[in-house]
Amino acid sequence: MSVRVHSALGPYDVHIERGALDRLPGLLGDAHRVALVHAPAVAPVARAVAAGLDRPVTLVEVPDAERAKTPEVLSACWNAMADAGLTRNDVVIGLGGGTTTDLAGFVAATWLRGVAYISVPTTVLAMVDAAVGGKTGINLPAGKNLVGAFYEPRAVLCDLALLDTLPDRDVRAGLAEVVKCGFIADARILDLASGDLADSTDTTGRRFAELVERAVAVKATVVAADFREATSSGSRVGREALNYGHTLGHAIEAHAGYTWRHGDAISVGMAWMARVSRDLLGLDESAVALHDHLLGGLGLPLTYPGGAYPELRALMSLDKKARGDRLRLVGLSALGAPVILDAPDETVLERAYRELATT
Repeated sequence: MSVRVHSALGPYDVHIERGALDRLPGLLGDAHRVALVHAPAVAPVARAVAAGLDRPVTLVEVPDAERAKTPEVLSACWNAMADAGLTRNDVVIGLGGGTTTDLAGFVAATWLRGVAYISVPTTVLAMVDAAVGGKTGINLPAGKNLVGAFYEPRAVLCDLALLDTLPDRDVRAGLAEVVKCGFIADARILDLASGDLADSTDTTGRRFAELVERAVAVKATVVAADFREATSSGSRVGREALNYGHTLGHAIEAHAGYTWRHGDAISVGMAWMARVSRDLLGLDESAVALHDHLLGGLGLPLTYPGGAYPELRALMSLDKKARGDRLRLVGLSALGAPVILDAPDETVLERAYRELATT
């Protein structure tokens, strides 16, 4: 299956299928050289891809996980581009998880003010989140994704065969972003996942493939309507809807020194926001229970034992959606009905967090 993403910078396709990598040679156009930025875990795949291309390929290995998204690694990538002689009609390929594709996309966006980029995500999380929508960037000690650019790829190749060796823990963490798309937009995702939680984690099955396809379609639709995340207000919510659960989730990641998986962190964030939404927006208690059932049933955490609420609240103030000292949160008035909460009642936020600790 292919999902067309219509963005402000022009349309591109996300190909979701086993064997999607076979499309890569036909996407290089007249590029003379290729820089392939990859994570260590997929080095054998990177070498195989390079061997199958009929032009010079420079392999640029970057660190695992969030350690890749630093100014130092970014600078090293730029130097690798210079050493390879990469010109404006050449191509950067990002092969790996979401941190690798975030970094590689930013490298492409900034090298010579922008060269073509092709994303090849190798994790569930990267396929349904980082590889779609044009957000690229790196982290700073002060917070996640504070430096970056909106930059769309030429294409995204989601080869489901690359997930066959992905650890089960990472599959489940990636499904947090899939379920999020169900909570904010597509009830069919919730029905599919709750219909058979175990089958939902089988990366070779049809249920899993449909979950990925639907999550990508949700993100493609949202991004097309609001590419640069224009300001939302009340029930008129654009791209910010995709941040459901992320304000607390990003704070947890930063507090844990990025040792927590992104999906695990936003799982806690969504469980928290379900309770905040119940108390401030009237979200039905059954919807809160569905959050716990789906997230917990997929083996995702509902609580974060690593830090006290005041520490996390301080980190939430650094969130990109914050306005001064005021938090902007994405809540739900009902399933599929996101709402912006601007400067919500702080006592409600802390009470909902305390409630999680007893879940």
